[in-house]
Amino acid sequence: MSMKILLIEDEKITRISLTETLQEEGFGVESAATGAEGMELIKKKSFDVVISDLRLPESSGIEILRFISASSPDTFVIVITAYATVETAIEALKLGAFDYLIKPFSPDKLLSTLGHIQRMLAIEHENRALKSKLQRIEDRSLIGNTAKMMRIKATIQAVADNPYTVLIEGESGTGKELVARSLHRQSHRSKEPFVAINCAAIPESLLESELFGHEKGAFTGADRQHIGYFERAGRGTLFIDDIDDFPVNLQVKLLRVLQEKELTRIGGSKLIAFQARVVCASKVNLRDKVAEGSFREDLFYRLHIIPIQLPPLRERMDDLPTLLEHFFEKHGAKKLMSRLSHELLKQMHKYHWPGNIRELENFVERCIALSGINDWESLVLQTVTEGLSPTNVTIKPAEASLLENGLEMALAQQEEALLNTALEKANFNVSKAAELLKLPRSTFRSKLAKFPKIKSILNEK
Repeated sequence: MSMKILLIEDEKITRISLTETLQEEGFGVESAATGAEGMELIKKKSFDVVISDLRLPESSGIEILRFISASSPDTFVIVITAYATVETAIEALKLGAFDYLIKPFSPDKLLSTLGHIQRMLAIEHENRALKSKLQRIEDRSLIGNTAKMMRIKATIQAVADNPYTVLIEGESGTGKELVARSLHRQSHRSKEPFVAINCAAIPESLLESELFGHEKGAFTGADRQHIGYFERAGRGTLFIDDIDDFPVNLQVKLLRVLQEKELTRIGGSKLIAFQARVVCASKVNLRDKVAEGSFREDLFYRLHIIPIQLPPLRERMDDLPTLLEHFFEKHGAKKLMSRLSHELLKQMHKYHWPGNIRELENFVERCIALSGINDWESLVLQTVTEGLSPTNVTIKPAEASLLENGLEMALAQQEEALLNTALEKANFNVSKAAELLKLPRSTFRSKLAKFPKIKSILNEK
């Protein structure tokens, strides 16, 4: 990459000579004869590198360093002088100078320093590009241009910065946590923690301690203080998933935290301020839980200040091509999408997708896992056609044993078998096995991590 360089040097011959040398190397160079002139250029333009003499008329090199440090901290500064002392060198480096060259110096010495800077800038540019790509992938997690999805995106943007509680409702697999993370990412809390807790995944006996924390000795086995999720969230966002499974006996405690913005640990008496924003998610209509008496009405209204309803995938099938493209790209198999036949896409549009976006991603993973087999499309097509007319499908005994445990487990078992077969055919050479399945080596390894039995066999080889 070509760098933009500002040269500030009062000696005309040196200034002209260095300018010509730098231009011959392909750098874009501007020059100034005084410190004041140099600072004016820095105010108006952006430079990758400033090369400045320490002793200048009007403003010294040290003053320029201070100015750059305050106004353009990403700019690299190389200081040059004929009057070198240890003190000035130390001061220049403390103020952020990248290097310190003593006159007379060879052009090669300066070019070597610039080459080092150029490599650092290239790495920084690459890192920014990777971060940008990751950000785009993350932002694309809320994919869709249907009217419902556009309203959801607009709502997120409108309410991201306010402190009110949000209730996200939608079937399993519709992306409720992605919405919560998008709310957090677009808010002023984005640099604060995002803490997620799933009520259904934690035993009821442990949930109170996990949320509120406890003091040492609060109960049998509490041999140390424990900080709960409420405190861990700090000034960030606390995402409570599956709030519809929240125990009735704890609902009043949650209500009090939301109302009073304070809590106490179990076994403690000290009031602790609660400053996080709360976002909750429910896989069912929470009003129905209120009606049946399993969810407090006052808590419901405290959570329901900003409601967001996520549509199931079957109600946004216009987004299917974009979603497929996203998941194939995410799993490093973007080219495979072009191999999906018209018939398969047609059947996918007819399929009900009870697992929603999560099931669609599993479907993509299955396509990738099976893509090394000649009739792979007929195998994945069977997934959606069985879903369309389960009573008319003849299921083999082996398939029945897989399907009785659910689609996800069936897919996992199929995937494990394929990975194992590929490894055996490749004499347990990971690179060759990945090649057999037409997978990137990194993707193949990440899939192996899901199956400890295969990993242990591989480690023994």
